[in-house]
Amino acid sequence: MTEPAPTRAQRFAAIVVPAAERAGYTGFGAKSRFSKDTGMTDSSVTRLWQGTSLPDARFYAAISEVTGIDLGTLLVEGGVLSHESLRSLSETDRSQVRSTLTPEEAAQRLGLDEVGQQLLVATVERLKRLQDEDASDRPDRGGAAAQM
Repeated sequence: MTEPAPTRAQRFAAIVVPAAERAGYTGFGAKSRFSKDTGMTDSSVTRLWQGTSLPDARFYAAISEVTGIDLGTLLVEGGVLSHESLRSLSETDRSQVRSTLTPEEAAQRLGLDEVGQQLLVATVERLKRLQDEDASDRPDRGGAAAQM
C-alpha cells in the first residue's frame, strides 16, 4: 500500500519546524520561545510542530519573520494563497507599484477569502511599520549631495 499524501498541516510543519530549529528554536523551551516570539499560544505551537493543525493566518507574518521563511511560501503552503495568485503578485507590472490601489482592493482583486484579505492588509501595514522603524534607526546623513 502507498502512504497517504501528507496533509496541508503536515507539509506546513515540514517547512516551519526545521526552519525554526535552524533559527535557534531547539532544546528545552523551544516551543515556548517560538510561542512568545510569534504571539501564538503554546498549544497552537505544539499542534503546528506535530503537523496536526495550521496556525491562524494572522500569525504567518510573525512565523516568516522568526524563521526566515518567505511569507509567500507560508501563504501558499497554508492555503491562504494559490500558487497562481502568488505568481500573479510577483509578476505584477512594475508601473502598478506606485498606483493608488489599496491593499484591500488588491486582496479583493486576487480573490482572497476574508482571512486572506485581512492577512494581506495586516502584512502590508507591518511592512510599512518596519520600514518606518528602519528609517528612523538610521542617522540622517544629509542626503546624497552631503555624502559626496
